[in-house]
Amino acid sequence: EVQLVESGGGLVQPGGSLRLSCAASGFVFSAYRMSWVRQAPGKGVEWIATVNGAGDNSNYADSVRGRFTISRDNSKKTAYLQMNDLKHEDTAVYYCERDGRRGQGTQVTVSS
Repeated sequence: EVQLVESGGGLVQPGGSLRLSCAASGFVFSAYRMSWVRQAPGKGVEWIATVNGAGDNSNYADSVRGRFTISRDNSKKTAYLQMNDLKHEDTAVYYCERDGRRGQGTQVTVSS
């Protein structure tokens, strides 16, 4: 059974940083690209970033490019999202995603 468990969210001030983790199980982790998406209150799901299976190619939404970094450690079956220079508009529930499957999400709140 595919399982994705996100962690690392929390409350942070504008300009701060957080690192999200996504622990995966139930599939050959290195064989799949992984993505992070988010959903802000009252809004639809927004794709943020994707990393390929090897971890050597990534893509970002314009809204986060230059501030967020997606990565993965295939030996730990874990994907990461390093978020720097956080803004109020980054407040959302963040999910890791594999082919449309998501975990339970982790809340990120950016507030002073």
